[in-house]
Amino acid sequence: MRDLTDCDAKTVKQVGWQKLKNGALLKAAGSDFDVFVTVDKDMPTEHSAVDPRLAIVVLRGRSTRLADLRELLGGLRAALQAPRFGEFQVVSWRDLA
Repeated sequence: MRDLTDCDAKTVKQVGWQKLKNGALLKAAGSDFDVFVTVDKDMPTEHSAVDPRLAIVVLRGRSTRLADLRELLGGLRAALQAPRFGEFQVVSWRDLA
C-alpha cells in the first residue's frame, strides 16, 4: 500500500473479506469502493456482469511478485485517474514501452 499513498487503498485482508469468493467479493467491493484491483487474470472471463458503480483493474505482471507488479504502477495510476466503471481494465507488463 505504500506505493499508493495518494489513494485510500485497502487489502482484502484489511477489510476482512479474505473468505469471500469472487462474486461475493465483487459485490462487497461495489458497495464500499470505487475501484477493485486484482491479480486474478481469470476474473474477466469468470464474471461477465460488473457492478456499474465499480471499476475493476486486473494487474498482469510477469509474475505476482511485488517487484514485477511495481513495474505496472504507472499503468495502475492511469487506470485509477480514469476508472472505467462497470468494466474490467487490464494493465499488463506486455504493454510496457
